[in-house]
Amino acid sequence: MPRCAVSETARTGRAPRPEKERHELYASVQAQTALRTVHEVFAGDTDGVVRSVALNGHVATIDRATGREVRPCLITLQAGREEFGELVLTQVDPQACLKRLRSLISPNPHELEPVRPLVTFDLNKYRLMDSMDVVAGLDSRPVLMDLSPTEFEHLVRQLFEAIGLDSVNTRPSQDEGVDAVAMNTDPVMRGLCIIQAKRTAKVVPFESVSALAGVVEHKRAAKGILVTTSWFGRASEAFANDHGRLELLDGANLVHLFKEHLDLDVIPGPVPPKRRPR
Repeated sequence: MPRCAVSETARTGRAPRPEKERHELYASVQAQTALRTVHEVFAGDTDGVVRSVALNGHVATIDRATGREVRPCLITLQAGREEFGELVLTQVDPQACLKRLRSLISPNPHELEPVRPLVTFDLNKYRLMDSMDVVAGLDSRPVLMDLSPTEFEHLVRQLFEAIGLDSVNTRPSQDEGVDAVAMNTDPVMRGLCIIQAKRTAKVVPFESVSALAGVVEHKRAAKGILVTTSWFGRASEAFANDHGRLELLDGANLVHLFKEHLDLDVIPGPVPPKRRPR
């Protein structure tokens, strides 16, 4: 006697859900799973070490056009601890909540239409170190030249964190000219930036700028940023402009950036000499 497929009505005693309802339920479950995952990460970190969570939600399936196994990303998000902690998850609409967190969600998850996931960075090539909170120990108008080189490097890292980039410091030795690494995880503007911090009272040598360009190429970074308490020469500025992936931040720029993003009135280094007209 041939085997017959058992209908859902016969198996469960109720009619199958309408297609639209199934699609809506799948999207809701996807959103709930993403929020629960982020919640579990923050809740499990009782020491508050994790500042933000980046999540890329993939599903394992078969591409109907090729028959190959694929893992399309249906949802991608990044949430900070403070912002996520303000949510009352028991009362939110999961999909509306994800939109508030600026998540990218597949417009048709039931069709497995993918979104571009947040970038994940391989930091194994860098010798990283634990972060130091330099800002907490500063007075109302700190003199940057009074900081140690290590303190200045950590302060620069905190500045880039305040700007909105995930940043980490590298170990003082064997850092290949890299003092910190800043990561932009935005799906559009994503990229990894190499940061070099020079606490000096003299003009930054051209060789330092050209060497950073070499590190940027070697590490395949999106940008190299050289930060200093002093200033740069014309040759360095022209080289950076021509290179396209170098950014030079002198003491005058630091004054504005620290005030805007950390509300610090810093005193950088000596005033650079006046340039002669070309």
